[in-house]
This record gives sequence, C-alpha cells and structure tokens, in this order.
Amino acid sequence: MRKFLSQPQEKQNRIVTAAMTVFGEVGYKKAYISEIAAAAGISKALIFHYFGSKKGLYSYLVYYTGKIVMTEAQEKRDTLNKDFFERAVTITKFRLSIKERYPAMSSFLESVFGEEDEEVAEDIARLLAIATDMHAKVTLDIGEESMFKAEVKPLHVVNLVSTYIEGIMHAWDEKSTVDEVMKEVTESIELLKNNLSR
Repeated sequence: MRKFLSQPQEKQNRIVTAAMTVFGEVGYKKAYISEIAAAAGISKALIFHYFGSKKGLYSYLVYYTGKIVMTEAQEKRDTLNKDFFERAVTITKFRLSIKERYPAMSSFLESVFGEEDEEVAEDIARLLAIATDMHAKVTLDIGEESMFKAEVKPLHVVNLVSTYIEGIMHAWDEKSTVDEVMKEVTESIELLKNNLSR
C-alpha cells in the first residue's frame, strides 16, 4: 500500500477511478484486474505490486470511500442538528455533491450495496455501517413526532421522504446542477413540511 500512496496524486486518482468504474459496472466477481489496469493506463503487474490482490484493491477502495464520506459528513455535522425536514434537505444536498464530485465513487457505492461475494463481505459491512449512520439521519429524533398534525403518521412521512431522496439520487444526471436539483428538493420538502406539520 505504501508503494501506491507514494505515487503522484494524478496516478493514484487514475487507478482509483478506473477500479471504482470497473467494480461499479460489473461487481467484484466479474471485475478483472486486466480491465482495471487498461482503464488506468498501467500494467496489470503494477496493480498487484501496489495492492497484492484484487481483494486488496477492493479493500482499499472501501477504505478510501469510507474516509471521504466520513470526512465530508463530519464537516456537515452541525447542519444535521436541525428538524427532520431540514435534515432531509441537507442530506440530499450532501449526497448529490458527493455524486457530482466523485461520479465513479457513486457507481462503486451503488454496486457495493448489492454485492454478495463472501470474499469482500467484511469490507462491505464496514462501509455499510458508515452509510447506515448517514441514512439514520433521515429519521425522527426523540420528540419530533409531535411536530406533525394529529392525523399524520410520522413513520409514513419518514418512508415517503426517504423514498423521495432515493428517487432524486437515481434520477440525477449531470445535465442538471446540484443547485438546480436542490431548488426543487427544497420546495418539495417545504411543501410537505407546511402541509404535515402543526
């Protein structure tokens, strides 16, 4: 790993992007080091030299992805201390900005959540723990049930908002800017808040 980290940043980025793209497209089992090497413009032997194995490379990508998500989440921590609806808007913007800045990482993450290969199950469990922690922010804090009108079922609202956010994430493409999408998201969440809150 040290040999990889001692390489120029541009070369590291090229290898990471190529690996995330290939794993993201075909999953762990069907990904071939030769494809990753070709996409990165390096030899297959160099990948083995840097990571030891396909699993070593995959484990590094999981670590790398988790580190980026956790670092950026920490920076947004203060903005997550708002009410349920405001947190939903903040988390949507956070996830979209990650997807915009790291497109290969987004496809890699999506593939990780569907990955079933036992060889990388432990790595995936670590990454899922981070993602679950972020997803848990789109839940109700203690006492927030009282913010809704009497006839509203809070759990239904949580499910609706979570489904809406997932839909936004899957539908977003780079033709629209994050700010354009967030204008619509903010208006939609505000509409829900105004109609469902006391």
